[in-house]
Amino acid sequence: MHIRNHSLWIGRTLLSVSVLVAGGQQSAQTPLPDIRELMQQVQQHQKQLDKIRENYTYTSYQVVQDVDANGQVKKTENSEYEDFFVNGHVIERKVKANDQPLNAHDQQKETERITKLVEKAEKTPRGQPLEGPTISVSRLLDIMDVRNERRELYRNDPTIVFDFVGRKDAKTHGMAEDASKKLEGTIWINEADRQVAHIEVRFNDNFRMMGGILATVQKGSSFRFDQAKVNGEIWLPTGAEGTVQARLLLFKNLRQRFRERDYDYQRFKVETQVPKDVKVAPDKEH
Repeated sequence: MHIRNHSLWIGRTLLSVSVLVAGGQQSAQTPLPDIRELMQQVQQHQKQLDKIRENYTYTSYQVVQDVDANGQVKKTENSEYEDFFVNGHVIERKVKANDQPLNAHDQQKETERITKLVEKAEKTPRGQPLEGPTISVSRLLDIMDVRNERRELYRNDPTIVFDFVGRKDAKTHGMAEDASKKLEGTIWINEADRQVAHIEVRFNDNFRMMGGILATVQKGSSFRFDQAKVNGEIWLPTGAEGTVQARLLLFKNLRQRFRERDYDYQRFKVETQVPKDVKVAPDKEH
């Protein structure tokens, strides 16, 4: 998702902060696990799967709708992306806009953008974002309260579920930490695989970005995210949706709904780690 789409970027910000709040693997008869310890375990497990994830590509279809104060749609735009991974970072190459393939000029511009992004991904350590702020697990735990831990079935799989809410009295520094104080939500963790299966997160208070000069994300903005196991070996995104209300540049109101559908997962092989044209060749076995 690209930063020029305000709602999609805010959704990714919500996800990057909340996805760290994760659980682990226990049987239904054992006590619920210690969240702090299991969050560290989930991160370690995620790193172990990074190499497998880099063997996959998939299609991401994203829709953004501008709506008015009454919720009526004023404008709809959609984009189709080819997603793949480099050094643990997801890269999205745009291939269609409003259901039409990019023209030759836009294709060239996109190839140039992706080439630079791949080069940046190769140099950016795993676990650090290519763009925007970051926050460590231990620091996030200092800011968030975790509560109401329980076990539930999600898509017929056992999951550990818990709610989280940012502590208003927490001392924070930087945008990621400041945003964490304004979030609350719920996470479903697949108990067997120690992977996030579903997230629901929302702002419970207005959040001013860059002192409110750039934007103020309004209370009630929300985001949902889903993952599923692919080919019995790797968890990948299946979709997301959300709503964003914000005030931009002190005078412009932004109201958007967005949704994403991820599909057509393919395992591929490449002769080199990063092809120069950023294209991948799908394996016939998928």
